[in-house]
This record gives sequence, structure tokens and C-alpha cells, in this order.
Amino acid sequence: MQKLKPIIGSFFNAGFLPNAPGTWGSLFALFPIYFVGVYTPWYGMALLTALCSFLTVWVSEECERVWGGDPSPLVMDEFAGQGMTFIAISFTGILNYDLLLLLGGFIFFRFFDIQKPFGVDKLQQLPGGWGILVDDLLAGFYAFLSLRAVVYILGVI
Repeated sequence: MQKLKPIIGSFFNAGFLPNAPGTWGSLFALFPIYFVGVYTPWYGMALLTALCSFLTVWVSEECERVWGGDPSPLVMDEFAGQGMTFIAISFTGILNYDLLLLLGGFIFFRFFDIQKPFGVDKLQQLPGGWGILVDDLLAGFYAFLSLRAVVYILGVI
């Protein structure tokens, strides 16, 4: 089981892609997010976010032991944060529109995850896998608020 945790944490080694593993992880997260958003009831995204959050905390200790503190190959937290971004965003099943939503949410999440404003950076100090996870969830929440505001202002939903 211990050998499986780094594989899950890195999302089957996607966290080892060059230059920006968090960005790669966030990008890969968009695929299950889209399908969950289109094909499940409203609570599907909350369940996906909860599952990714659980997995992040579960694998974190082993991933830190193998790769060091808050390791960059660990991208399951990006999945949880991206899920939070889309937690109450309605997809339409119209690909062009939904791709714009995904792109907007991705950009907002990456901004808040990288810049870590409004207390996001302080959450990294929480013990265990919680510090790895909760900063991404808060960044995802800020990205959700931003995306929701843009959707509202544009009047598209």
C-alpha cells in the first residue's frame, strides 16, 4: 500500500511532468471535473472534491517521506482545489461554452494557488497533509467566487 500512495498522489506520475507540476495536475483534473459536472447531479462535484481531499491527506505523509516537505510531484491537492473551483458551477454539455468555463476556472485557480493571497499562504503551515490540502481548497474557493462573478456579470447562466 505504501508504494501505491506516491503513485496516487502524483496522479500516476503526472506530477513528474517538467517545469510546473501543479499546473499539469490542475490541467489533468479538468477531465474528471468536466465529466462529473456534466453527467452527475449537483452534488457530484462536492463528492469528487471530498474524494480528492481524502486522497490528498491519505497519501501526503508517505509522499513527504519519499519526496520531502510539500513535494511538488504531489498533485492530488490540485485535483481537490480545482474541484472546489467548480463546486457550484453548472456545465451545459455545450462543448464551446463549457471549455470557456474550464479555462476560466483553471486560470483563476492557478492564479490563487500560485500567488496565495488572502491567507492562503498561512494555511500551508497546518500539520500533516492538511497544510498541503487546505491552501488549495481556499485557492479553489477564491477561484470559484471569481469565476461565479464573471459568469454573473456576463449573464451567461
